[in-house]
Amino acid sequence: MRRNKAALLFLLFMISFSSGKIIFPQDKDDFRTIVNNAFKVGEKLTFDLKYGFVTAGVSVMQIRDLRKIFGRETYHITFEVNSVPSFDWIYKVRDRYETYIDTQGIFPWRFEQHIREGSYSRDFSAFFDQKRMKAKTSEGTYDIPRYVNDIVSAFYLARTFDYSKMKAGELIHLQNFYNHKYYDLDIKYIGKEVVEAPAGKFNCIIVEPIIKRGELFKSEGSIYVWLSDDVLKIPVRVKTKIVVGSVDAYLSSYQGLAGKPAAKISD
Repeated sequence: MRRNKAALLFLLFMISFSSGKIIFPQDKDDFRTIVNNAFKVGEKLTFDLKYGFVTAGVSVMQIRDLRKIFGRETYHITFEVNSVPSFDWIYKVRDRYETYIDTQGIFPWRFEQHIREGSYSRDFSAFFDQKRMKAKTSEGTYDIPRYVNDIVSAFYLARTFDYSKMKAGELIHLQNFYNHKYYDLDIKYIGKEVVEAPAGKFNCIIVEPIIKRGELFKSEGSIYVWLSDDVLKIPVRVKTKIVVGSVDAYLSSYQGLAGKPAAKISD
């Protein structure tokens, strides 16, 4: 139970997709280019985490600035999750994730994870050598496919793709690095729905991650993610079914978007 309640939901946002508008290089030593109109430096997304009618925590995703890593320009992104003081006695959470994503190819160069959940703690870091296809982590060095994602960069990659031509039930195949290996995941496109959150009412698309193997996102129930049905693909709601009820994350505020949220219907 130590990570079944909180960590599961907090990882849901970070799911990568494997189709979209990608320009692949002719030279194998060069990197791909992905057209990104979904996000930019300065974007900040805040979420209320709900268990029933109770606000259990707050989560913030933020693109802080640009950093250079091995001569490549990257987005410096942080993702923080904290349970509210009134919920700490039930399950205290103080999590922080940090990643550096290539601005042209939307793939990660570096990732950090600092988990504090109840009595459980974990610190993990990884450098992704995307050219040599190696993940050099704080726990060892591992083979990876090129452009593999961590759990944070995967979410931002997902926002760059076009889902407008997908049909209900269609699957998207993807890969994601977690701990000491990479996993195959499928994402099922469910359809569209209007969602109301503290940040407003939005037209959304719905996707469902389907776990094929491994421990990533392991749970007793289903997971559903609502993304704004526009070029920004803002996560508006995430719902995960647990043994007793469900946990929901709702978008409460946003700032610094790359454009106007066209999917927003009203405040």
